Amino acid sequence: MSIPDITLPAPLGKLARKLPQRPLSMALVAALNLAGRRGILPADSLELLEERTFVVESSDAGLTASFTVRNGQFVAIARPDTPDLHFTARACDFARLALREEDPDTLFFNRKLDIEGDTELGLIVKNMLDAIDWSGTPLARFIAV
Repeated sequence: MSIPDITLPAPLGKLARKLPQRPLSMALVAALNLAGRRGILPADSLELLEERTFVVESSDAGLTASFTVRNGQFVAIARPDTPDLHFTARACDFARLALREEDPDTLFFNRKLDIEGDTELGLIVKNMLDAIDWSGTPLARFIAV
């Protein structure tokens, strides 16, 4: 599967920005917590994320997810004014990242992924994503492993 290089239409993003963003945050933390319970996310890395705040924003889709880690669990939060780490990319680039069609370094250096905040924390998150073993998950058939 190859994700096309598209930017969603501006009116769609403008509309989505007016929608409540909490449901997206809740869906993302539910998926992250499931991955944590199934051992897909490295537990030692989760400890390093404790009480840190994160924002993941799709620049074209107008969607934002905000979360933190408390007691080893991802928790949806209101968008912080100054998150510890803020990721911004187009929806297609996040999909490419999730499906491992692109790695974060390539997206970053091609200016398709903007990362702001704590550099060391960003490296921890990148290494954690790189360490995920997708082969034992139902998503393996979609992911370039």
